[in-house]
Amino acid sequence: MRGAVKSSFKSSSGFSPGVLLGIALLLPLQLFGAEQPAQPSPQSDSQAAQSSVPPTSKSDKYDYLEAPRDYLSGKVTRFANNIDRFFGGDRYYQESNQSVIQFDLTKQNGYASDGDRMIKLGGRVNLRLPETEGRLHMLLESTPENNITDEPTPNLDLGAKGSTLTNKVAVPGSVGVAVRYQATEENFWHFNTDWGVKFPLPPRPFVRSMGSFSAPLGEWRMKTMESVYWFNTLGAGETTQVDLERKLSEPVMLRATSISTWLNNTQNFDMRQDFSVYHTLDDRAALLYQASAVGITNPQHQMTDLFVLMLYRYRMQMQWLFFEISPQLHFPRERQYRASPAINLHLEMLLDDSRQYRAQESKLCC
Repeated sequence: MRGAVKSSFKSSSGFSPGVLLGIALLLPLQLFGAEQPAQPSPQSDSQAAQSSVPPTSKSDKYDYLEAPRDYLSGKVTRFANNIDRFFGGDRYYQESNQSVIQFDLTKQNGYASDGDRMIKLGGRVNLRLPETEGRLHMLLESTPENNITDEPTPNLDLGAKGSTLTNKVAVPGSVGVAVRYQATEENFWHFNTDWGVKFPLPPRPFVRSMGSFSAPLGEWRMKTMESVYWFNTLGAGETTQVDLERKLSEPVMLRATSISTWLNNTQNFDMRQDFSVYHTLDDRAALLYQASAVGITNPQHQMTDLFVLMLYRYRMQMQWLFFEISPQLHFPRERQYRASPAINLHLEMLLDDSRQYRAQESKLCC
């Protein structure tokens, strides 16, 4: 009996090799699997590395570049552009990417009129051609030689000036027809080139090119303009103009303008310095106060004229009919710098297709 029990115990406690192998393989995994940490995956390694790196703040190395961009799109630039459009000056005509039509009647009295009692007619048309993305324009101008620079003072006749004809209304001096290529305007620069012919017959070709660049200088804006041209009446020439602008208050802007013109035929520099204050009274009227000096370098350096003026411009009808009156006091060298008063009366029609501008910019001081 005892032997049978002993033998049966041995047989029950003896496991087959397959069972023992299964126990050996399974028990370590079950016993130690909860104690051994799982090996991290490659993805968790990278995430851990990233989380271990402290966050870095955004670099401000190039933050100074943001100020010029914000400045150029700020109030000073908008205010200066609105002033130039309201006064209908050469700056607006030359650099506008819209179609612009200007016709004007001017009557001069006093100095520089030479007793001429006639009303002088002037005009120019800048048409933006469709389907050209604003790159091509058609120009029609009276006396195109006078449109070689951005004249800082609208409608001021100092010899070869602006769009004012020097002959009778019935007999225009000359008319120019040209095609303009205008580069896409960016925040800082503008470029255009004109190829044209002058009439009456025989047609006489001319070419002119202008580029400008704007940059902030603290609370000021500097704008430089360079023009090169060739006319059969003037020959080859070059004009450099530098503007410094600053908004003094909400309705007031100061502009200092330096101009130098060189003509190959005369080998002479014509120089001019203007200090102008623009004061917007409301959305219909504005005042311009200006002091200027004009000089030449050939045959010798000399001052040819000193003058001060006030110009009142009033918008009579909607956005296209304007009236100006400008009392002036000149001190010309030809009169031994004696005070010579003058007064200009001016009526202008200014048309453009910037309807969106008129809807959004109803006030000059915005």
